[in-house]
Amino acid sequence: MKLQDIGHDGEKKKSYLVSVTDIIKKIKKTYPDYTVNNVGEMDTLVQHSAEKSRDRTWLKWLKIVFVVIVLFVGSSTAIMSFHTDGQMPKIFENYYRMLYGEEKANPAIVNVPYSIGIAVGIIVFFNHFMGKKITDDPTPVEVEMELYEKDVTETVVEVLNQRKEAKEDGVKNGLD
Repeated sequence: MKLQDIGHDGEKKKSYLVSVTDIIKKIKKTYPDYTVNNVGEMDTLVQHSAEKSRDRTWLKWLKIVFVVIVLFVGSSTAIMSFHTDGQMPKIFENYYRMLYGEEKANPAIVNVPYSIGIAVGIIVFFNHFMGKKITDDPTPVEVEMELYEKDVTETVVEVLNQRKEAKEDGVKNGLD
């Protein structure tokens, strides 16, 4: 069985495309009386990575801390910008005046529930609290990562199929 290689000799990670037709041919060659039916994908992507010899745990943690800081600063800036653009302090003062009939700057009785609501909304949206999932549903980040991985796999399979077809066309035309 031939594997279509898209990695380079100097790379540590290689990707191979295994076609179900090649697998069926191999099975039929070994067991000619058997009937083989494919149920599923026509191509399978196999990735091989050489083991890394160095332990770089500190580098992974440094990257995580950096991403957390960037996300925290970025999200807090976005929320503050929204509040400034939406004139949230003025809105809260209007709410207070409508509810209590008097003017008050920065009324805590409206600010505190709003702040708690933002925190609860974030927890519910991301489905995590104190490192634990609230429900078994996937988080938005998990859904996006799954879609990204699916897109990458489909693209690699397409590239490998194109290379395989180009190679077969070259052999048919006497170019190989």
